[in-house]
Amino acid sequence: MKGLSRIGAITSKELRQLKRDRLTFGMVVMIPLIQLLLFGFAINTNIRHIPVGLVDLTQSGFSRVLVESIRATQVVDFEDEYSSTAEAEHAITRGDVRAVLVLPHDLSKRLSRHPLLAREIGMPTKDDMHRALGQWLVDGSDTMIASAIGRLTNMPFEDGRGILTQAPMKTFEIVYYFNPEQRSVVNTLPGLIAIILTMTMILFTSAAIVREKERGNMELLITTPMRSIELMIGKIVPYVAIGLIQLVIVLGLGHLVFNVPIRGDISDIFLASLLFICASLTLGLIISTIAKSQLQSMQMTVFILLPSILLSGFMFPYEGMPVPAQWIAEALPATHFMRMIRAIVLREANISDVGGDALWLVGFTLAGLLIASLRFKKRLD
Repeated sequence: MKGLSRIGAITSKELRQLKRDRLTFGMVVMIPLIQLLLFGFAINTNIRHIPVGLVDLTQSGFSRVLVESIRATQVVDFEDEYSSTAEAEHAITRGDVRAVLVLPHDLSKRLSRHPLLAREIGMPTKDDMHRALGQWLVDGSDTMIASAIGRLTNMPFEDGRGILTQAPMKTFEIVYYFNPEQRSVVNTLPGLIAIILTMTMILFTSAAIVREKERGNMELLITTPMRSIELMIGKIVPYVAIGLIQLVIVLGLGHLVFNVPIRGDISDIFLASLLFICASLTLGLIISTIAKSQLQSMQMTVFILLPSILLSGFMFPYEGMPVPAQWIAEALPATHFMRMIRAIVLREANISDVGGDALWLVGFTLAGLLIASLRFKKRLD
């Protein structure tokens, strides 16, 4: 009985401590709640509304009917129209669209000689049997996106007389750019760089300020003439070098062991990674100014890591998520870096092609440093 009494006393003490530690108590409730919402609503492998482009070289009534038939599937959204295939390929490289449908000049001729219609005027020739109506140019670096668009190659179509027909051959040809073998590791490895840097960079700096406090160094820092912003910058500089070393290790081993191509310029890769490392470090600093202990800082880091892994496009396509989840994803540095590193490494884009994401990371870093320094100053008061 005495043993039970002592256990009860310890349990009571732990519950009181938990009640006083509102941040930990909140995490006990919020972490399973966030996981439930993410997996229940945000994660969707049934990909729809993929942004694609159109090159309509025929500009005929049937081409418009064909485009509307594709649009009705809701698998793709035609975001833009290009005048040439070269212009469309550049849009894929920049990441503006994930695929482009090219309808050729002789679309009407192909339709009239299509096997289904050719049967009405005679047996189709061997050449007719091998001519699709159009061609999909697909960014093959994301295998899930490429697979979703690939299913459109056998879609039925209206033949211009309002009759829905299922062709005995592929309606569209498909060409996969950047990853014709459709190897998943090609898409995974650049994304893995973003996840590793997110985990390590935020974890390193999330405890930076509270560690000084726990070690009793805070009073010493207060007495120095160092300004808050100088302290914040000094805290993150050493980890920038560590982040770049991690980048070299992951990218180098991925290239040597898994034969993942590195098509982009090395300087662009380092610049994009540098921007992301700085953004992640400042995010860790903000956490560090909020947390009261290293344990709390690690718990708060989970709040960032979980959505970064699930919503950034690393595991599930960004296009498959509902719009509110995409808004949350846009606020995360990992989402922007994921686009940048995949574009530069796999699609040979340069830093100017992904300038919007680069500017967002710069703005996030500056805002993060300002917030962290202001919060640190407030704590001193």
